[in-house]
Amino acid sequence: GDKDSKGRILVIAGSREVPGAAVLTATAAMRAGAGKLKIATVASVAVQVGIAMPEAMVVGLAEDDNGGFAPDSLAFLREDANKVDAVIAGPGMAQNDTCDDIAAALLASNARVALDAALLRALQTTGKACASTPVLLPHAGELASLLDCSEEEIERDPIECGLRAADRFRAIVLVKGIKSHVVTPGGRAWHYEGGAPGLAVSGSGDVLAGIVGGLLARGAEP
Repeated sequence: GDKDSKGRILVIAGSREVPGAAVLTATAAMRAGAGKLKIATVASVAVQVGIAMPEAMVVGLAEDDNGGFAPDSLAFLREDANKVDAVIAGPGMAQNDTCDDIAAALLASNARVALDAALLRALQTTGKACASTPVLLPHAGELASLLDCSEEEIERDPIECGLRAADRFRAIVLVKGIKSHVVTPGGRAWHYEGGAPGLAVSGSGDVLAGIVGGLLARGAEP
C-alpha cells in the first residue's frame, strides 16, 4: 500500500519552551508504523520542527504570550482532527484555557484519540462525551489531579485508581510508573513490569505517546 493506507496521524504538541516534545512524539509515531504525518505546533517553533522532521507537514498555529496554543488555533485543529485516522495531543503543550477547548474538539472528532500531559487536565471540564474510546496516558501526578486525590493513593493502588478514571472518562487509561498498568472502562486490567530505570527521563513519555498514536493510526483498537 501507500502512505495513506498505513494511517494518517496528527500530532498536536510542543510549545515555545518545549518544542522538542513534538519531534519526539512524531518520530515515535512514524517508527510505530504511521504512514502520513502532520504536526501542529506553535508558530514560533514550527520552522525548526519542520527541519527536524522533513517527512512531516508542519503547521504553525497562533500562540499566546506564554508560548502555548492560542484560541485562534482551535478552528484548524477541530477541522484537521476529522481528516486523519488518529490524533495524539498534549506532549510539551503549555497549560492554558485553550487546552480545554482543544480536548473537547478532539474527543468529538471521528479520529482515534490519545491524550497526554496538558490535555489530561482539561478532561475535568470536558466531561465524558466522545465519538470513540480515547486513550489517556497519565503519570501518578496527572491521574491524582483527574481524580482529585493524592499521589500516594495512586501509588498504593494504581489499578483501582486507573479503573476509576477509566469509568469516569469512558477511556482506556495507561497509568505510568515503575510498573505500568492498562485498564479499560469494562474493568479489564493488565500490568507491565518490563521497564528500566533509563525510562525515567525527560521525553520518554512523549515517545510513549507517539508509539500509541502510531499504533492507533495503523488501525489498532484502543
